[in-house]
Amino acid sequence: MSGLPDGWIVKMSQSHGKEYYYNTQTQESQWERPGCGSAPATVRASHLLVKHRDSRRPSSWREETITRSKEEALNILNGYLAQINNGTPFADLASQFSDCSSAKRGGDLGHFGRGQMQKPFED
Repeated sequence: MSGLPDGWIVKMSQSHGKEYYYNTQTQESQWERPGCGSAPATVRASHLLVKHRDSRRPSSWREETITRSKEEALNILNGYLAQINNGTPFADLASQFSDCSSAKRGGDLGHFGRGQMQKPFED
């Protein structure tokens, strides 16, 4: 008996080299041990990433070398925000224009828990 709620198992993360908890019923995973009757400590998020030349890695699946300034990237994002506010589906814009590989999923990053994303994103 593992002491975990029904459906939860322990797995080993290949990329982090530590154990995590996986729910075989919902396919959710999290670092924190799930409690009986408690909600999973995960969130689901989507994003539309527009990189600039000072980004940590200024390249993407769309552009080998990104040369736009941070100000240009923010202006582009504000344009996307205006389109979203006018009814354009977020996933449509993310699929076409995001510099993240999550564009293939409409910007969907899936479920993740605290400590699984880069600090600037998590903050």
